[in-house]
Amino acid sequence: MEKIRSYQRLVRKLEEALGEQLFLALHDDDVVEIMLNPDGRLFIERLGRGFGPAGDMSASAAETLIGTVAHSLSCEVDTFRPIISGELPIGGHRFEGLLPPVVARPSFSIRRRASNLIPLDDYVQSGVMTPRQAATIRNAVEARLNIVISGGTGSGKTTLANAVLDEITRRAPEDRLFILEDTGEIQCRAENAVFLHTSETVDMARLLKSTMRLRPDRIIVGEVRDGAALTLLKAWNTGHPGGVTTLHSNTARSALRRLEQLTAEVSQRPMREVIGEAVDLVVSIERTARGRRISDLLHVECFVNDRYQLRCDGAAQEKEEVRHVA
Repeated sequence: MEKIRSYQRLVRKLEEALGEQLFLALHDDDVVEIMLNPDGRLFIERLGRGFGPAGDMSASAAETLIGTVAHSLSCEVDTFRPIISGELPIGGHRFEGLLPPVVARPSFSIRRRASNLIPLDDYVQSGVMTPRQAATIRNAVEARLNIVISGGTGSGKTTLANAVLDEITRRAPEDRLFILEDTGEIQCRAENAVFLHTSETVDMARLLKSTMRLRPDRIIVGEVRDGAALTLLKAWNTGHPGGVTTLHSNTARSALRRLEQLTAEVSQRPMREVIGEAVDLVVSIERTARGRRISDLLHVECFVNDRYQLRCDGAAQEKEEVRHVA
């Protein structure tokens, strides 16, 4: 009971530190992200409308909020530890806070956790993807292909990953899914799903190794950022196909180069053959002036003779060979 009361007090302190405007924004389904710049100006990004000014916040109020978040995460933040990252107890939204000396004045960003799952049909109706692209993704799910979703910051990678997971749940409801993340953003309605989060002492590579001993059917990683990419690719290659991950990359082809860079962090070489065997489909999503759209679907068949054998999912459906770019 005391733990419950303590948690309730903590939530109230967070609500007070956020203020009415930001607290309401966190409960607005149209809000994507809330940002405070070091100059004290607030900005809110909303679906379909982009960034917009949202007033100001004093340095003292921002510092109080960052300190309250740190307390809720059982962390310390000060001049010697000026950066705090984690999930808010309110809604599980992703928080990144910074204090001087790494910034001139307190600054933060709150990436709101999506509350609505957008199915692939809605992507088609809104023009983000074509019916053919949606069919390709559904076929990939049905065939247990490994899918990499690539895009830049704020392009909608995680939201699209949620839509792909929804297809997996519909088409393979009996599968046991393991979902690994640094911060909780993936949504999954599967009955047999296990969510794992990294911590300060347990990194993604360690979670992946543990997952292999827990009888997964499909392995989903919220985002690969480091050498754990090699562990994931090997897991996909050793009897656990049908996985999904997201990756920061502006194009489908550059996603392959990014995977090379990440695998080289732990292997001292880019592991192109492993990438060619493990990755089946790269879906590239981008944010444009007119909104988000699927810019490319790239089928990866293998890596032989110093080339990835690739096939674009375009009208011509022509086979092409793309030489590796170092």
